[in-house]
Amino acid sequence: MSRIAAAFEALKKDGRKALIPYVTAGFPYADITPDLMHGMVAAGADVIELGVPFSDPMADGPVIQAAGEAALAMGVGMTQVLAMVAAFREKDTTTPMVLMGYANPVEKYDLVHGEDAFIRDAAKAGVDGLLIVDYPPEECEDFATKLRAANIDLIFLLAPTSTSARMAQVARIATGYVYYVSLKGVTGAGHLDTEAVGQMIPRIREHVDIPVGVGFGIRDARTAQAVGSAADAVVIGTRIIQLIDGQPRERVVPLVAEFLAGIREALDALPAATAKNAAGR
Repeated sequence: MSRIAAAFEALKKDGRKALIPYVTAGFPYADITPDLMHGMVAAGADVIELGVPFSDPMADGPVIQAAGEAALAMGVGMTQVLAMVAAFREKDTTTPMVLMGYANPVEKYDLVHGEDAFIRDAAKAGVDGLLIVDYPPEECEDFATKLRAANIDLIFLLAPTSTSARMAQVARIATGYVYYVSLKGVTGAGHLDTEAVGQMIPRIREHVDIPVGVGFGIRDARTAQAVGSAADAVVIGTRIIQLIDGQPRERVVPLVAEFLAGIREALDALPAATAKNAAGR
């Protein structure tokens, strides 16, 4: 069982929802990320999504795109990202770590270091999951098989426009959890319609038997709780990046910890029976 599966299984038994914060690796300071990840765990994070900086993102809104550009300017690439995960693993061997990004950095890594070097080195560093925005399920079955052999889950996005056929296609390959993009647009865009999310989750569960996380547009405890009443996990990224942008180094971790503690409290205030029913299926 992967660390991701184990984490969701433990949460399900306790009737709790997963809190999954996202942060761009190397932002806002190139060497702060391992400390920031530890701070997020201490504040109640169950899984961490770590964004791999990339020059030409297609799903990132302006806030996360700017964070990625800043990290790239500081020399943060895939090699540095894997080193950050390894540094985090020196003190934390249980919290699942998911890399989120695009195909180019993965494929470039293999071009430089050899075929399947990324999977080898990601597993060695302690990566548990991978979400590649521009890897459609029909084109990466072999990749998914190799990842599973390394005990790394391959996570896919679903959107409001996803058809039943697409959901079934994702369900055949996805492991760990699926990430439902709650908005039509990029990260941080638009107004989150929590009622629409609540209507979509049951449709997804008709096809997918692994946990369903929801992200894009969740900015505070109220919306996190509303989404958490239907989903298995709440993913928050843009708001965290906004909080730490321009902050002095000593304020970064405390600000994120305080914010996430409020989200954690809101999620834990959900009735346990509701949480267990949503995750039980």
